[in-house]
Amino acid sequence: QLQASGGGLVQAGGSLRLSCAASGRTFRSNAMGWFRQAPGREREFVATISGSSSYTYYADSVKGRFTISRDNTKNTVYLRMNSLNAEDTAVYYCAAARSTLTVVTTRGYPYWGQGTQVTVSS
Repeated sequence: QLQASGGGLVQAGGSLRLSCAASGRTFRSNAMGWFRQAPGREREFVATISGSSSYTYYADSVKGRFTISRDNTKNTVYLRMNSLNAEDTAVYYCAAARSTLTVVTTRGYPYWGQGTQVTVSS
């Protein structure tokens, strides 16, 4: 089970840190990812990190503003989001991949959390 938290309401230009804690099983060797879904839009890839933390990959829209990281001792993945803007408003989901390597497509993730709402006011 994956539990995402840390969402909320923030002003444009502000920051948030999302957390995704795993329980019931460990995902220390699995790649992890963050996706988001805005109203009326498809779920889109945001960021992914490999099981070893050696590799990360970001969507162009968040590159340079968001940072994905993980603490395998806590079985937790984080998404630090800086310089937020209204286009970042969405429900953010964390997911665990089958692979140990970075994965950018939703079909590569069989395990999903429940989502946390991020709202950026302009």
